[in-house]
Amino acid sequence: MMQISESYNQKNSLFNAMNRFISAVNNMDQTVMVPSLLRDVPLEEEKEVNPVRTAGTAPEVYFKDGDMYGYYVLLKSIRNDIEWGVFQAEERRKDKLGPLEISARAEPDEEDLENLFHFHLSGLHSVLSKLTRKANILTNRCLQCLESG
Repeated sequence: MMQISESYNQKNSLFNAMNRFISAVNNMDQTVMVPSLLRDVPLEEEKEVNPVRTAGTAPEVYFKDGDMYGYYVLLKSIRNDIEWGVFQAEERRKDKLGPLEISARAEPDEEDLENLFHFHLSGLHSVLSKLTRKANILTNRCLQCLESG
């Protein structure tokens, strides 16, 4: 019984979701031999795919007004941000947008998936960094107590 709930939870973990996304994008990248041929080809969502979405949003919101090439580039960019970190992404966006537009940290529009992803990835990275520092402080204090006691 414990194994069933553990495997279910593992299947829905953030780490596994990221690995599935990276694997899907790697597969897409290996399948698409000439990405430029995807320009001006509308993206028609498959019926079997159930995209992850927030409550109350229709699937067509996620793939609205774009061609397959645009989504190909977007998906590869997000994969790179996951693999290489948020700071590299911040530098790229500073080059692309300029420093004044980056300083505003309001949550982006739900339809702008790239900016929404970067907003939440930066937040998650920040929280995990703080939690890591707290864990290291706790570990060091415990080691000091063991050494002195």
